[in-house]
Amino acid sequence: MPDIASFLKNFTMSHLSISLTDVIEMLILAYVIYKLLVWVKNTRTWFLVKGMVVILGFLGLAILFQFDTILFIAKNSLSVIMIALIVVFQPELRTALEHLGKGNVLMNLLATNASMAMAGFDARTIDELVKASYALGRTRTGALMVIERELPLGEFIRTGIELDALVTSQLLINIFEHNTPLHDGAVIIRGNRVVAATCYLPLSNSQEISKDLGTRHRAALGVSENTDSITIIVSEESGRVSLASEGKLQLGITPEQLREELSVYQAEDEPNTRRFIRWKGRRKHERKTDQ
Repeated sequence: MPDIASFLKNFTMSHLSISLTDVIEMLILAYVIYKLLVWVKNTRTWFLVKGMVVILGFLGLAILFQFDTILFIAKNSLSVIMIALIVVFQPELRTALEHLGKGNVLMNLLATNASMAMAGFDARTIDELVKASYALGRTRTGALMVIERELPLGEFIRTGIELDALVTSQLLINIFEHNTPLHDGAVIIRGNRVVAATCYLPLSNSQEISKDLGTRHRAALGVSENTDSITIIVSEESGRVSLASEGKLQLGITPEQLREELSVYQAEDEPNTRRFIRWKGRRKHERKTDQ
């Protein structure tokens, strides 16, 4: 027993000794990993990472049960997968490198993401959005209002003119008024504030969209396919108010339906209730559409 204790003591002293350099190195690595995870969480990369986790889990099962064919294909496809990842992540990697290269590098590293906190919108903001939407609809003034949720919309905000104004119906109506500097493009709303106007959105490539719908509806559907945002669309041709979320369009909704949908997404602290209300509202809307 003394020999074993002596061996363990000597092994610990020789192989597990930690110096000040090791501590500094671990702190640097921990900080870099933390910043990387925060960056991934605050971009669309988060959804891609979750997809990769599913694939890795599937490969883990293949290793566990010795699926030789699947493992052979995975092994020989590794180089192609690495290139594909670079292509898929290219916009996010470009944005991260540009952000790192701008301004003071030290300040960029020390910067926190407190400003990116997703503040929920309140009942007053819902009232203002509903009021503005149907006021614009009555005058057939086209509008796109994108409401940010958990996934930040920074890449779209950068395409427009940044603002910082409280959401009011008067402000939104003035922004989308014809022949004004900010009327073209989309408005992005974060919490209770308008953060940007004249923003460009990705167009949906879905073949299921009716040919009667224009660019606004395609843009609203496109941003809802790429993010978890909610977009209110006001048609310039018909004055009809529609809603895009989760890659789906609800056309020609009433003020009550719009208020209900926005209230559902507002209740982030009650996920089960929110999910039930959303399902109930959709079923009600589907029945009405079928009729």
